[in-house]
Amino acid sequence: MTLKESATAGKEYIVKNINTNDEELESFLFSLGCYSGESIFVISKKRSGLVVSIKDGRYNIDHFLADAIEVE
Repeated sequence: MTLKESATAGKEYIVKNINTNDEELESFLFSLGCYSGESIFVISKKRSGLVVSIKDGRYNIDHFLADAIEVE
């Protein structure tokens, strides 16, 4: 299930996989610390995307990015 489909504000998820054929997108998410086994906390859900916490950073990601992140 992707983060876009399952995101609930105030809930923590574990990244299962990054599902994309776009190497730049995968590299960008990796640079944020978003990779398999890492936790991702959904701070809030907005119409334009999600505000998430990965490691010590807060990020606003759009639905396209959230759809590439598979979570448990």
